[in-house]
Amino acid sequence: MVSRAERRRRRYKQWFHQYEVEYYIRQTYPACPEFAVVYFATYVCKTPKNWRGATVEEAVEVTMQNELRHQHTDYYQLMLVGVRRKEARRRVQPKIDAVMASWKKQAN
Repeated sequence: MVSRAERRRRRYKQWFHQYEVEYYIRQTYPACPEFAVVYFATYVCKTPKNWRGATVEEAVEVTMQNELRHQHTDYYQLMLVGVRRKEARRRVQPKIDAVMASWKKQAN
């Protein structure tokens, strides 16, 4: 039987470190606001998800897409009026792509 401490250590190994996620975001999305960098990195590192086998790139992309969809689009309003989930995601995706593309451009 595996102890609680051992299970915790195994889970911790599956997570990423804050500094490595922040570094990746700053390198890949140089125009991303600093508060967003910290927010996304904290979310990737602290939210108990099973990132086993995922790269930092995959974890950041998934987190950014999800958070932008849920926080900065009319995704929920579309679903409330009866639009199916897949269609609602398709409709808001251009806005998400535009925000992420603007963050990839070099900050002036």
